[in-house]
Amino acid sequence: MGDVARDRMMGEIASAGDCSAGDASGKSILIRGCDPVMAERAGKMLPPMLGNVKMTSATSDDVFLKLLETEKFHVVTFAPGACRYDAAKQPIPGGNDTTAGWTLEQYRALVREKQGEAIAIVESTEERQMVPLLRAALGLPPA
Repeated sequence: MGDVARDRMMGEIASAGDCSAGDASGKSILIRGCDPVMAERAGKMLPPMLGNVKMTSATSDDVFLKLLETEKFHVVTFAPGACRYDAAKQPIPGGNDTTAGWTLEQYRALVREKQGEAIAIVESTEERQMVPLLRAALGLPPA
């Protein structure tokens, strides 16, 4: 993916506007994405928009599965790119021998198994929806 596409996606995320209200600094989000560059950029941009939440990203299932096993999160989200792969019935990049060919339905089941039934799971194929959805999942006021 080129920088022009990444810049467009980051612009869509930023379109949420003023998101300074609320404090989620005691909460954490695990994001499963597919693009390490986007994960790094979003990891810098999103926390201030989400009440300074602690964000952890994984772009491979080796890392994602280990994090699900070893840490507790308030929200688990699948990045729009991963959701678009799933919607197109294509494998989500970053899978491993265990998760090869998995759909988001299988990932959701694993997240609930490892994090508990009450875990908030956020998904969208559109970057512009991520901040409002994540703010709602964290219990923050709308932007």
